[in-house]
Amino acid sequence: MKVVSGSSPLITLAKIGQLDLLPQLYQRIAITPQVYHEVVVDGAGLAGSSEVKTAKWIDIQSARTDDLAVAQQGSGLGIGELSAIQLGQEIQADVVLLDEIKARKVAVGHGLTVLGCVGILEDAFGNGLLTDLRHAYQLLLTLGAYVDPKILENSLKTLNLPPL
Repeated sequence: MKVVSGSSPLITLAKIGQLDLLPQLYQRIAITPQVYHEVVVDGAGLAGSSEVKTAKWIDIQSARTDDLAVAQQGSGLGIGELSAIQLGQEIQADVVLLDEIKARKVAVGHGLTVLGCVGILEDAFGNGLLTDLRHAYQLLLTLGAYVDPKILENSLKTLNLPPL
């Protein structure tokens, strides 16, 4: 399975102590140098930085497009998100991990399958890798992840779990 990730899912999952779900679900993840820079260099000392820097299951892979800066101006997306979408297209990724709504819409518009932290946590729960989905959602909210609580409540309801 080919999986590309933007910065936000890596950072958010690290914040709640669940970054290790990614290699369990997908074995390997590709990130672009721009995503690496956002998480490891710009985010030095923050959640995800040291984990991503040392992760053996993350491959750093450049998108071939040289026009990232030009494309960024027209899209309104961050360079990390844009590079992840472009890499996802180039390698025909099975899924691109993105949380930001605008980036998700752009990716879907380019024919990519997108999954965010909520979807990742749902998959982990469904595969028995995460036993307490409700607690993971509570951590998302407590630690300041930008997630609409309604999405979390709908997820729990769909899975017949108690509400937050």
